[in-house]
Amino acid sequence: MQQSGCRVVRSCLLLRQGYRPKRKRCAKWHLTNNNSVSKKNHMLPKHLRRLEAESIEIMREVVAGFKNPVMLYSIGKDSSVMLHVAIKAFYPAKLPFPLLHVDTTWKFREMITFRDETAKRLGVELIVHVNKEGLERGINPIDSGSALHTRVMKTDALKQALDLYQFDAAFGGARRDEEKSRAKERIFSFRSAGHVWDPRNQRPELWNLFNTQLLQGETMRVFAMSNWTELDIWEYIMLEKIPVVPLYFAKQRPVVRRSGATIMVDDKRLRLQSNEMPEMRMIRFRTLGCYPLSGAIDSDATTIEDIVAEMHTATVSERQGRLIDTDEAASMEKKKWEGYF
Repeated sequence: MQQSGCRVVRSCLLLRQGYRPKRKRCAKWHLTNNNSVSKKNHMLPKHLRRLEAESIEIMREVVAGFKNPVMLYSIGKDSSVMLHVAIKAFYPAKLPFPLLHVDTTWKFREMITFRDETAKRLGVELIVHVNKEGLERGINPIDSGSALHTRVMKTDALKQALDLYQFDAAFGGARRDEEKSRAKERIFSFRSAGHVWDPRNQRPELWNLFNTQLLQGETMRVFAMSNWTELDIWEYIMLEKIPVVPLYFAKQRPVVRRSGATIMVDDKRLRLQSNEMPEMRMIRFRTLGCYPLSGAIDSDATTIEDIVAEMHTATVSERQGRLIDTDEAASMEKKKWEGYF
């Protein structure tokens, strides 16, 4: 005890004299494209470090608090960032949950190619689910309309997959800045039996304390990227060098004007109307979904740096290009009540 007390007194004297112990410098780690971890000299800005740390904490909380979680993988930029952060959160172990892609069969061909390449490159488990009943009924975004197509091939398909594999928690890449109904959604979004979302029946999230308890039949959607913005996403992609679908970059592509949107002619299933003639335009996409329902924007942004610069002057939401959001008043909120992403 006397010897220990001497050490304490000596340490206090040294600190008074201005002595400071040397701190060991921690290496900055960066996930490379081949899923290895290497030293990286760059330093993320403070706000991105905080967002990343928050997302990592949420993901670890889910793995600790739920029996069978899954990560919804829509192939877009937000999913790419969410997957990248998840790999960081559990490195060097493999992801403790699979990826789930709800395939409507109407995604851009480049999206499907990117999805398969990403799963192979990262060595992650990928579950692809299609609503076979909807497929047999011939449900599609052109003949059936966007509302019915979204409900059957997205919402119903997602609920089928969650029930089939008995997932009790599902990560989603939605952000609060995207749309007003998402702005009021909790990070841990409680879903009652039947995957119903009731905004009046959500749990408080005080001091980052999350209630993960569920009864039989209840599930949780978890939005680990809620507090990120579109600009945050692109800055993080740029600094972390995360691969994304090439459709996000401007390029000459064949398009037609339909329903007030610029629609890319991705394959022969997009039947041209009598007054439509495809033209080549320099376009890119801010958001990706089923290609007949995803509107492009005119842009010259061919690099991530160009996109970041473009984001600094953007005045409208990225979801202005999603035709499913214009089906009816409060369209997104109604879809979420039914069990949408």
